[in-house]
Amino acid sequence: MVFNTPLSFTATERFLRYVTIDTQSDPSSPTCPSTEKQKELGRVLVQELLAMGVTDAHLDEFGYVYATIPANSAKPDIPVICFCSHMDTSPDCSGKNVKPIIHKNYDGADIVLPDDTTQVLRLKDHPDLKNQIGNDVITASGTTLLGADNKAGVAEIMDACYQLMHHPEIKHGTIKILFTPDEEIGRGVDKADISKIGAFACYTIDGESAGNMENETFSADGAKLTINGISAHPGFAKGKMESAIKIAGLIVAALPHELSPEGTEGMQGFVHPVDITGHVETATIDFIIRDFDEQKLSNHADVIRKITEEVLVNFPNATYVLDVKPQYRNMKNVLAKYPQIVDYGMEAIKRAGMEPKLCSIRGGTDGSRLSFMGLPTPNIFAGEHAFHGKEEWVSVQDMQKAVETILHLCMVWEETAPPAKTVITIK
Repeated sequence: MVFNTPLSFTATERFLRYVTIDTQSDPSSPTCPSTEKQKELGRVLVQELLAMGVTDAHLDEFGYVYATIPANSAKPDIPVICFCSHMDTSPDCSGKNVKPIIHKNYDGADIVLPDDTTQVLRLKDHPDLKNQIGNDVITASGTTLLGADNKAGVAEIMDACYQLMHHPEIKHGTIKILFTPDEEIGRGVDKADISKIGAFACYTIDGESAGNMENETFSADGAKLTINGISAHPGFAKGKMESAIKIAGLIVAALPHELSPEGTEGMQGFVHPVDITGHVETATIDFIIRDFDEQKLSNHADVIRKITEEVLVNFPNATYVLDVKPQYRNMKNVLAKYPQIVDYGMEAIKRAGMEPKLCSIRGGTDGSRLSFMGLPTPNIFAGEHAFHGKEEWVSVQDMQKAVETILHLCMVWEETAPPAKTVITIK
């Protein structure tokens, strides 16, 4: 479908402003949001929504932005849907003083980032760039990440809000908007108010290639292995010391490559040590455990347990404790109960002129937890690529396609709702 009135897209202009606001989250912080600077972007978004005429837009104490686009259709029973993106950027790479650059009419040549010329985007390293020939590719300058994850999604939702408020011919039901903090550190919906959202379905706009939709994530556990060694004065340690640090090193070295992130792909799960701390007497290893099959999570934890016990055979006085806790679960388990939510998303992508592709995420989104909180939430592409690093990029055209997809999705839900009942008065 071609929109009756040509759309004047605002996503790129918004994105270029949003990425200059540092919103990096902090996993070591106990607060919500983990960094106060995330609220700076939240306040900007609220002011822009209010300026559009979205009267209930507000930022709460925890850094969440909520807003409502009122229905403009005469149909009374259109399910309420929500669009969600996260405002924070990854702790893995600096998000301070981001300088976005638009590389117009990309021709397939290497893109050298000017502030660090060792940072080069090459087709062989970024195969999705082959789909961007002739498009306008946005990168950072080489010393920071770009922030397309997920400020591209934020900008696309904001542009869609603008279009809905300025184009009443686009018929839709009530649309809820949610922008979250701290998604990158796994706490994106810790304080989300599901009752305030009040939606039947939600869509995160936080995916990669244009046309992709994701209905499946990893199931995830976290594990903390505590090793209790035996400390002794190093000058008199023979036959006595059993160093927890050395035990930890042996355990990590014994983890199988075929069960590591660097040794797996597709639907394969992994065990990944992400942090080691300690001293001779006590050491801890934090792991993340991932698999699409929830039943395999316990098997992966058993690998850690088995390796630890095998290593400790040579350290008879040392002991260990393995504490495994659930983090999130595969959202497909919920979405399978509501097939229309994904079907309508695929239809919207098709109407926006793309070939829809249903994919799985080797990771998680806010939608993973929202789905199990009573708000089924698949993930739609935002166009972001190479996230969490200095070579991150997105294209102007893919962002526009994401906006079109959101608008078509609003219309699909409106079209499929039952018509208003006709009341016949008999005289």
